[in-house]
Amino acid sequence: MSSRRESRECSLQMLYVFDTCNIPVEAVLDSFSQSLPKVTVYRDFAEKLFRGVCQRVEEIDCLIKKYAKNWDLERMAAVDRNVIRLAAYEILATPETPISVILDEAVEISKKYSTKDSSKFVNGILDKLKTMRDNN
Repeated sequence: MSSRRESRECSLQMLYVFDTCNIPVEAVLDSFSQSLPKVTVYRDFAEKLFRGVCQRVEEIDCLIKKYAKNWDLERMAAVDRNVIRLAAYEILATPETPISVILDEAVEISKKYSTKDSSKFVNGILDKLKTMRDNN
């Protein structure tokens, strides 16, 4: 596993807690302080992703709703919803990261943390969301 993958997985775990438990951002970060990657650059990347999604969650959710036809965010599995949020944030905020890398990482993480069919669902929505970078 790459350290950037480890950062993304840690961010996903923090987003899951933030999303499902209604815990403030700083409290989530404090509770995960020992779980964050040890190398500073990857620790900072994990924190940047987490904070970025949290700060832009309403904007990201609006975009997801636009492309996730016939799916309410609330009906999506919490893991899938947060994998999609994480990837959507990366598409919007990290132009230096190739779209293919973002999508591949999201699909692999969904395979690890969600159901058998989640990777197809995540990939389908992200394939539509990737146009966001072109429109910004």
